Amino acid sequence: MIGVLASGNLVVLIIGARYGPAEDDGRLAESLVCRMKMMSRYKEGLRFTLGIWCGLVPSQRIRRFLYTRVFGMQLGKTAIIYGGAEIRMPWRIVVGEHTSIGHRAILDGRMGLRIGNNVNLSTGVWIWTLQHDPQSPSFATTGDQVVIEDYAWISCRVVILPGVTIGRGAVVAAGAVVTKDVPPYAIVGGVPAKVIGERTSNLAYELDWYQPFF
Repeated sequence: MIGVLASGNLVVLIIGARYGPAEDDGRLAESLVCRMKMMSRYKEGLRFTLGIWCGLVPSQRIRRFLYTRVFGMQLGKTAIIYGGAEIRMPWRIVVGEHTSIGHRAILDGRMGLRIGNNVNLSTGVWIWTLQHDPQSPSFATTGDQVVIEDYAWISCRVVILPGVTIGRGAVVAAGAVVTKDVPPYAIVGGVPAKVIGERTSNLAYELDWYQPFF
């Protein structure tokens, strides 16, 4: 028996003995499905690994080239991503102008991530767009796009969970876990994050912190 199995751009030619009974054909079909799933996992694993390696390259210019030309990220010309970042599905991430992504950030683009202009992400910020549902009998995943609007400041070691919008000019204090939307110009902190203050709305700065080897 000769069969052709297609998965994305990969075509696999399978040659084997002709099965007589219908149940044997069923087992063959099940085996092919399992192999397709395994190939998909290898493909995603390779992308994930390459995304981590890219963050280790000691050059802003080379990392920018890889993120935008190889992985398809929409990265503003004046935006910077510091070293050590872990970026998942960068082709679903949009980063605006004069935005700074700090060291060892995790940006999860699986469900879509939009970061505006003049946004500052300090060291070790984690943004997730997909997570497991603790109430699901099968431990299924659930998620939604995350949006961070212009002039927001996300301080160090903040965790932002799926579906959250951080409003324009908002500040998230260090170590906070953001589980719901943050209003514009609000200052939030804690676990889970709650409003603890208000920021001035008279913001007119442009971030320009380019460092060649960071």
